[in-house]
Amino acid sequence: MKAKILIGLAFLFLAAMTSNAGRPNILFILTDDQKWNTLGCMGDTNILTPHIDRLARQGVLFQNHFVTTSICCCSRASIFTGQYMSRHGIGDFKTSLRAAQWAETYPALLRQNGYCTGFIGKFGVGNDKAVKAMAARFDYWKGVPGQGGKYFIDPKDPSRTHETKKFGDDALEFLAATSTNQPFCLSISFTAPHARDNMPHLEQYQPDDRDWSLYSRTMIPLSVTDNSTYFSKLPKTVQTSIGHERWGWRFDTPEHYEISVKNYYRLISGIDREVGRIRAELEQRGLASNTVIIYTSDNGYFLGDRELSDKFYMYEEGLRDPLIICDPREPAANRGRTESAMTLNIDFAPTMLALGGVTPPAGMQGRSLLPLLANHKPADWRTDFFYEHHTFPTLISPSEGVRTERFAYIRWLAEKPLVEELFDLKNDPLEGRNLAGNPEYAGQLDRLRARWESYRKELK
Repeated sequence: MKAKILIGLAFLFLAAMTSNAGRPNILFILTDDQKWNTLGCMGDTNILTPHIDRLARQGVLFQNHFVTTSICCCSRASIFTGQYMSRHGIGDFKTSLRAAQWAETYPALLRQNGYCTGFIGKFGVGNDKAVKAMAARFDYWKGVPGQGGKYFIDPKDPSRTHETKKFGDDALEFLAATSTNQPFCLSISFTAPHARDNMPHLEQYQPDDRDWSLYSRTMIPLSVTDNSTYFSKLPKTVQTSIGHERWGWRFDTPEHYEISVKNYYRLISGIDREVGRIRAELEQRGLASNTVIIYTSDNGYFLGDRELSDKFYMYEEGLRDPLIICDPREPAANRGRTESAMTLNIDFAPTMLALGGVTPPAGMQGRSLLPLLANHKPADWRTDFFYEHHTFPTLISPSEGVRTERFAYIRWLAEKPLVEELFDLKNDPLEGRNLAGNPEYAGQLDRLRARWESYRKELK
């Protein structure tokens, strides 16, 4: 009898090993409010991000990555579900994903199919009670509700452990407990470089104490569009929105701009240090060669651009994001390159499921990025997407539109009469000339209006 049990256990072990063969570990790293180009590998010559830049050199750097709704709760729900906001319905910070919705997210489906799942950091979907209840839905849970509280875990503690370091420590703890017999999917959601809106205005970006010397001798130039000329072209409801109010908290003078941006950069450099620590741990534990790393942010950021702060709006600063994916299993010819195809935050869930050999649910609206990682762009790959923002309409001017590879079409829904904007990104990448009233572009405007209308019907 004992021999039969041992034989049975051996068969179960072999079956598990066989089912896990070829399935990589997945490390999903999400930053909070990171402007798309604030990385050395994206062309910023001032910021120090050596570990993330190395990740880009060893993987694929996506140059045209976007979010479909630029605010934390909506975008994070889109990342979990692979769905546009108009389908998943998370439009505020209180609404949670229903049980049936959660069952079709990437963490739930990977766990159901044999992955060890972990979550660290800002969850960002649902109220505090609902977020705490998520602990039962992961094998390892170090999630935090809300915006993550203060940047320092305990301000009274002389060690002044920064939240970014704490999340890095949690990741090392997770990796220490991993088994080579079971693939893992670890999601790390940093709260940096998100501002702490309840702090004094010039203290809203609080870096790790170790990073104060960084950028001390660097002169950070003002954004090209941080001026009254670009601000005056904004719709009136955007000029009076919370985005401009918060610009006044952080970027309203050159001196305030330099203080805020340097601290914002220091927060990103702190994340970079943790990326380096985590990658070193993967190497030490022999996991690096079978771990796919995805690095991105939940939305873009106005770092003083157009006299705005935060995200929200369908200009490039608000909807464009950094994205790096490093799959060490890909041949060298497919890595160390840039990819220009248009990618979205709704693509992450189907991508991670594809990595795990799991068929995405029919309700997912994104697409797997694995063909792009293999340097094969499908003939039917998207050339446009729908943008929507309806959260807090009294504070943030609601908008919808269509972004193509060349044009941005924006509808400002609270403006009476309706205000439309059309930008030719090829000839006007800073979106300074609205062509909606230009007769030469009337045909293009009509085509994008029709595309907007068809998207509104399709996506729900």
